[in-house]
Amino acid sequence: MYKSLFAIILVLTISACTTAELQSALGTVLGSGELTSAEIGSGLKQALDIGISKGSDRLSQKDGYFKSAYKILLPEEARKVTEKLQGIPGFSELEDNILEKINRGAEDAAKKAKPIFVNAIKQMTFSDALNILMGDKDAATTFLHRTTYNQLYQEFNPVIINSLDKFNARQYWSDAVNTYNKIPFVNQANPNLDDYVTKQALEGLFGMVAKEELNIRENIGARTTDLLKKVFAKQDR
Repeated sequence: MYKSLFAIILVLTISACTTAELQSALGTVLGSGELTSAEIGSGLKQALDIGISKGSDRLSQKDGYFKSAYKILLPEEARKVTEKLQGIPGFSELEDNILEKINRGAEDAAKKAKPIFVNAIKQMTFSDALNILMGDKDAATTFLHRTTYNQLYQEFNPVIINSLDKFNARQYWSDAVNTYNKIPFVNQANPNLDDYVTKQALEGLFGMVAKEELNIRENIGARTTDLLKKVFAKQDR
């Protein structure tokens, strides 16, 4: 039942849908009319603010990546480079410095995620809502991944490049991997450190969004306002 309510709530934000479509959809799910369209629409906005957008808000804070389960680590090949440089004066803390800059860059980039998510929600069609209706518990996250990933990559990548270049991290990585890739019979590694870091940052972002979506769907305690409690009580029945 919760899938039906969640999907119909999403329909209310779609300007392309007609009044008749919305009324028909609401009548199917609500029946009794105990919730108004305004309440459901407001409930959705709160759910998005508290749930889906919450992931990007948390990760954009200081240490949102760096001191969390979503911390971005250097790939194994990059760690080999930093290990070799540890004995050279001035490079003893190179890995720690690069790791912090990588994660700080991801935190800065995450600030750009929320408005992109909000815009994607506004662009949802009636078909999108039906797909979420029939989808899994991470259906909204899957939709956002499909509709925002490329744009998020374009926003994240320049910020992360700027952070990496402060430490010449990309050049170190490129030189090391290009040398490594010349070795016969090895699996080719990606010489693009910023590409790796950007993808890791986005993986953490969507992981957090999926976690918050599941939380708002299943955890009654996550419904922190009276309106959320009223709207999402329907799904529990």
